[in-house]
Amino acid sequence: MKKRLFVLWTVLLIGVVSLMAQDVLIGLETAFQKGNAQALKKYMYDEVNLVLEGKGSEGMNRSEVEITLRNFFSSNKVNGFDINHKGKREESAFIVGTLRTTTGIYRVNCYLKKSGDNYLIHRIRIEKTND
Repeated sequence: MKKRLFVLWTVLLIGVVSLMAQDVLIGLETAFQKGNAQALKKYMYDEVNLVLEGKGSEGMNRSEVEITLRNFFSSNKVNGFDINHKGKREESAFIVGTLRTTTGIYRVNCYLKKSGDNYLIHRIRIEKTND
């Protein structure tokens, strides 16, 4: 009986963790589709490593990242965003997507770490593709 209860709790816990990560990934997808830096900010750690078109900044606070992304989205109006790959483990998650803008197509990589009950972005990379 105790073994069944343990297995049941384990399955429920894994299910809850998976749902939380899924909600974050859906939120990220929607924010990128709209080019909404403010919506992305709520999924960020206090400090984020940002690589934007080959220029990297480590340990930027999330307000600085929001401003940088807002400027990027102002100059590159978003036409669409699709997640190509996504994955999650117990303590981390990631998405790889294609961002279509008025100025070109970009590859987006977001890496998330678990913080308490949530998954938060700790690294964003946005690079223009050759397509």
